[in-house]
Amino acid sequence: MPGPRPTPIVLTERQRAVLERMIRRETSPQRLVRRARLMIEMARGANNGEVTRRLEHTRKVATTWRRRWLEAAPHLVSAEADDPSALEGMIAAVLADRPRPGTPDTFTPEQIVQVIAIACEDPAASDRPINHWTAGEIADEAIKRGVVAAISARSVSRFLARQR
Repeated sequence: MPGPRPTPIVLTERQRAVLERMIRRETSPQRLVRRARLMIEMARGANNGEVTRRLEHTRKVATTWRRRWLEAAPHLVSAEADDPSALEGMIAAVLADRPRPGTPDTFTPEQIVQVIAIACEDPAASDRPINHWTAGEIADEAIKRGVVAAISARSVSRFLARQR
């Protein structure tokens, strides 16, 4: 027994052209290509179950992207009328992942800068009996100076690697 028909996706010619261009472009991220294919299939009238079978997605994925497209559709139509050149960027934004919460940053940008500044100093100025800083020595010095409560040598190494 078929369920209720989902709200149809209606694409303008420009929107369809942008989606097809995203699919054909070799440099498009695959997640964007898969989502663009979803929108085109849904615009052809396929329900979520048909789309999931054809494109090997889950029903949740199809439902999520249909809902997101429908939420953004009025904005896309008005943007297309106002500035057609911005349409591709807006469609890419609609099909992009939303930010995920994740864990908060452990170190503030100021702390990172202070740790890097320690690495730029002469170790002898900090009464260290060494010629060159190691990540462990920098971590110890940052804790000693009160820059951070705790930090690993690995974190110091990552901060310094970004500066190369």
